[in-house]
Amino acid sequence: MFDERAFWVSSPGSGELRPESVPEPGPGEVLVRTLHSGVSRGTETLVFQGRVPENQWASMRAPFQAGDFPAPVKYGYLNVGVVEQGDLTGKTVFALYPHQTRYVVPKDSVTVVPDGVPAARAVLTGTVETAVNAVWDANPQVGDRITVVGAGMVGSSVAAILAAFPAADVQLVDADPAKKAVAEALRIDFARPEDATEDRDLVIHASANPAGLARSLELLRTEGTVVELSWYGDRPVPLLLGENFHSRRLTIRSSQVGGILPQRGRTYAERLRLALELLRDDRFDALLTGRSRFDELPGIMPRLADGSLPALCHVIDYPDGN
Repeated sequence: MFDERAFWVSSPGSGELRPESVPEPGPGEVLVRTLHSGVSRGTETLVFQGRVPENQWASMRAPFQAGDFPAPVKYGYLNVGVVEQGDLTGKTVFALYPHQTRYVVPKDSVTVVPDGVPAARAVLTGTVETAVNAVWDANPQVGDRITVVGAGMVGSSVAAILAAFPAADVQLVDADPAKKAVAEALRIDFARPEDATEDRDLVIHASANPAGLARSLELLRTEGTVVELSWYGDRPVPLLLGENFHSRRLTIRSSQVGGILPQRGRTYAERLRLALELLRDDRFDALLTGRSRFDELPGIMPRLADGSLPALCHVIDYPDGN
């Protein structure tokens, strides 16, 4: 038995480190010592604030979540560590596990991080996996004019993937002018919402702001599609659908990482491995915008949740990590 620590949301808007008893791994299991975890400023901060609607409690459970919404709950899904016991001993792996110093999971629940992907960058795996799924759902065509609205973790990851699409014209749009630096690091065009290029074939919306969704519809050409990636928690989303929505025959399509289009013919494990392969690209380092020690996490989470600590992906470093 190992005496470890984990981060728990003790009540909405408040968190603490709690002791965890971790057993020796059994057959088919691995013991992982965490090197880094990542805090998503989207879903995870909504969970921290207690803003998961009750009718979504079951569908929003993380794979290794402990406790129940709204709190106390141990929640998270961006974890990179090194296997200390089990068949993969010595391997660096990614797991959809919360913020915890060590943990035991089935061997099939971890994915080996390939050579050429630094452990800290690998915390983005879950986010890039979401972006891969969004691109599959969007089904872009060669030469498409594509706009991504919202330069957060997911939106920037989508833009980075689409930037490599043949002959695509990709623009990243965000209300924060500081996000231009992210677009430059990803080597793609940037615009403020009011200056964004119109007449687009495809717009992928990831700002989690109703105004961003409204602007996304304005940017489309006739018969164009908005792929909606934002999750709003318990927040209502007003949207005017009486103007150009009908006359220009626009489409809003939902994309969510929990489902893969059947026609893709891919498993969740294959999608996760693809995300890790994409992370060989060092442009993704632009999404890692801050680092803190694990013991600082109870004080960091409120600042990430209320926006007083700006971040895309905030990396948490663990004792003995590298």
